Amino acid sequence: MIPCCVIGGAGFIGSHLVELLVTRGRQVTVIDQETTPAQTLSEGVCYVSGDYGDRDFLRVVLEGKKEIIDLAYATVPKTSFESPVNDIISNLPASVNLFEVASSLEIHKLIVVSSGGVVYGLSNNLPIPETHPTNPISPYGITKLAVEKYAFMFHRISSLPVILVRPSNAYGERQKPFTGQGFVATAIASILKGREIMIYGNQGTIRDYIHAKDLVRGIVATLEHGTPGSCYNIGTGRGKSNLEVLDAILPFARELGLEPRIKIIPAKAYDVPANVLDSTKLFNETGWKPTISFENGMERAWNWYRDALCNFPVK
Repeated sequence: MIPCCVIGGAGFIGSHLVELLVTRGRQVTVIDQETTPAQTLSEGVCYVSGDYGDRDFLRVVLEGKKEIIDLAYATVPKTSFESPVNDIISNLPASVNLFEVASSLEIHKLIVVSSGGVVYGLSNNLPIPETHPTNPISPYGITKLAVEKYAFMFHRISSLPVILVRPSNAYGERQKPFTGQGFVATAIASILKGREIMIYGNQGTIRDYIHAKDLVRGIVATLEHGTPGSCYNIGTGRGKSNLEVLDAILPFARELGLEPRIKIIPAKAYDVPANVLDSTKLFNETGWKPTISFENGMERAWNWYRDALCNFPVK
């Protein structure tokens, strides 16, 4: 079995990723800062609680690992705008520490999960390929791009076998709502709890929504077949506005006699109006493509949140 470490692997995307890695013959270690994992992890997975910004801690845990996937990030777009300096301090030093430590180890691949939703900024055309200019308009996106630049610097000067992935907007079972990130989760939970849904602008933002199962398949595709020093988008190539997402959820809500309560408010300055990713490069090099349709994904997400409603406290 291949020894693999997932940093920040106990959350929404991490739990789906770890499940897939185990089925793909990996011996998985998860590093996270919580004392106990936020999600139930697969049997046989080793969970290590600690500060992944600590070089000595990282060196001990990563020793002997052949693959590393870094999902860890301490902020969301909203909090980055509230405190840009904290966004830098909370994320960039830990990433650079990881690259330095990993460069001294004998690893085969290091996958850094960036963001296709923010690093490109205002798009010249849709869908967006990896060659599109990167001009983020939020502190979150700027810090994500800085992490990418450091990763490629270590690839050049230390031959660090790093691959960047830029996912679109993930949704699906287990995503925590009301965190400032994840419109689908927050919209569904808001309908189930009778809360208002905030739409920023007349139709809200247009995003490329990808189910978590498809996203982690894309990450593993880059791990197994991607080229070090490369960057890959992971998205569906189809954009949906916030109102279109609500339209897809509406039939499930009405089966329970529920109607969404929508409030239209001004658009946020740090939100990219439209973001849809071109994943042709990933398909051409690995054969990956999404398999869960938007409609099926929304139904799966609705059913899961409906059954798990009691897990989401109202703040």
